[in-house]
Amino acid sequence: MSERDLLQTMTDTAAPRSELRSQQARAGYLFIFPAMVLYLTFVLAPVIVTVVLSFAYYDPQLGSHWVGFDNFKRFFTDPRSVQIFWNTLRFTAMAVTGNVSVGLLLALALNRAMPGWLLYFFRLAFFLPVIIAAAFVAIVWGYFFQDAGIFNYYLAHLGLPTVRWLTSAQNAMPSIVFMDVWKNTGFFMIIFIAALQGVPRNIMEAAIMDGTSPWRRFWRITLPWISPVVFFAIVYASIGALQVYESIWILTKGGPGDATRSMSINIVEQAFGSFQIGYGASVAVVMTVVILIITGVQLLLSRRLVRY
Repeated sequence: MSERDLLQTMTDTAAPRSELRSQQARAGYLFIFPAMVLYLTFVLAPVIVTVVLSFAYYDPQLGSHWVGFDNFKRFFTDPRSVQIFWNTLRFTAMAVTGNVSVGLLLALALNRAMPGWLLYFFRLAFFLPVIIAAAFVAIVWGYFFQDAGIFNYYLAHLGLPTVRWLTSAQNAMPSIVFMDVWKNTGFFMIIFIAALQGVPRNIMEAAIMDGTSPWRRFWRITLPWISPVVFFAIVYASIGALQVYESIWILTKGGPGDATRSMSINIVEQAFGSFQIGYGASVAVVMTVVILIITGVQLLLSRRLVRY
């Protein structure tokens, strides 16, 4: 076969392949088109509109006008907004610490030999709150936290002083965090159990034979091995905690005073309660930037602390 015939044969073979790739690409774009339309309509477009509104004063009846960075200046100079901002960070720090640490402790406790029925019972018991709606959980715990609720009932019967769980500015936030940990720690327990089952048994057995203490085995072998999962849990819990809304709103409505008011509650109140939509949009932008910054810092720290 001559060189010209060989090139012609290769060209004839490549043409159908190129046409097949084009058909496959068109089919792929056709399949993702509905998802892209939904994403652009309900995710990207609202984000763009929110950013634009954050630089404007908007009233559904009186119209709107451009105000630049005035909304952001108002947020960072208003003592009430600053307190709400710190409330959100405080809740995030406590909730993330509680959920991740308790979830890890439960996973360590359940990742050991025990009767199968008992193992599955404990896993189901701790995971069951995760699948219950947060609003329903908050309603039930609201009855527990009442001044005449179940907790104070048993405290009184034990001769202990009762506690103002939700009506005290000092106790309200820790009470909400306690409920949040009860509800969500089962999710982190499950993912930590899956990670612990991936730790090589031969390495752990060798450490046991060398007489390594359980505490040292945890810090030197277990924790470094599951560090990527721990990092994922921290990031996931942080993003969720920074957006907390329904549990606080149902239990305290942000009170007493502004002791438990979060940025999500502030957004709803400003935008849809006071109809200061531009200012509410600016608070939403600030919250989004905070989430991005915290996630970015965690990603930077993961390069030194996470072992892949």
